[in-house]
Amino acid sequence: MDELWAHLIKAQPDPAPWVVPVTALAALAIVSFRTPWQLSRGLITIAHEGGHALMALLTRRKLEGIRLHSDTSGVTLTRGRPNGPGMVLTALAGYLAPSLLGLAAAWLTERGRITLLIWTVLLFLVCMLLLIRNLYGALILLATGGAVFALSMYAPNEVQQAAAMVAVWFLLFGGVRPIIELQRKRRLRQARDSDADQLARLTILPGGFYVFFFLVVACASLVAGAYLMNPL
Repeated sequence: MDELWAHLIKAQPDPAPWVVPVTALAALAIVSFRTPWQLSRGLITIAHEGGHALMALLTRRKLEGIRLHSDTSGVTLTRGRPNGPGMVLTALAGYLAPSLLGLAAAWLTERGRITLLIWTVLLFLVCMLLLIRNLYGALILLATGGAVFALSMYAPNEVQQAAAMVAVWFLLFGGVRPIIELQRKRRLRQARDSDADQLARLTILPGGFYVFFFLVVACASLVAGAYLMNPL
């Protein structure tokens, strides 16, 4: 166990200065353009639903399962009081999760803990797989987990480092776009059961307040993550 832990927390050397901006531009391109975003958005959904699930467990709600759908939507099924702090925090966690996970990943990356980051992601995916309740969700988690495992086992350290940085930037940028899309759908009255509207029904604050709050946290996480990743 001591050797395993030493391997997990071993710090990799700092990357070349050009790696950070190049990986940031690569992630920004994935998030900005329609086709790569549609292909990769499911990864943000995994983080989103994982945030709901984790908060449900922390607030002692009964977690019944997670479903991930081919249209990149998802749902986390919980049981308990239909209102109160536990329900509010569980609904609040989804849109915050990708950005906060990205910020935590940026902190690990800045310290060179790439191996620890990769194996933390693997553990996260395994835990979600135990909670998944549909075939597509299980397949997408297995495919994602398999890719991360192959990266950890067979890729050189430099490739692992670059891939980890792309993933960090993807979470930070990708945490912002769904919030903008949410507000657009709300404006067109196409998201009556969104997390923001559920929170509006649970509290005295309007749904627009929660969209604004999601956006503030996502942008603050992006700025803080960029500061941590700055090679200068």
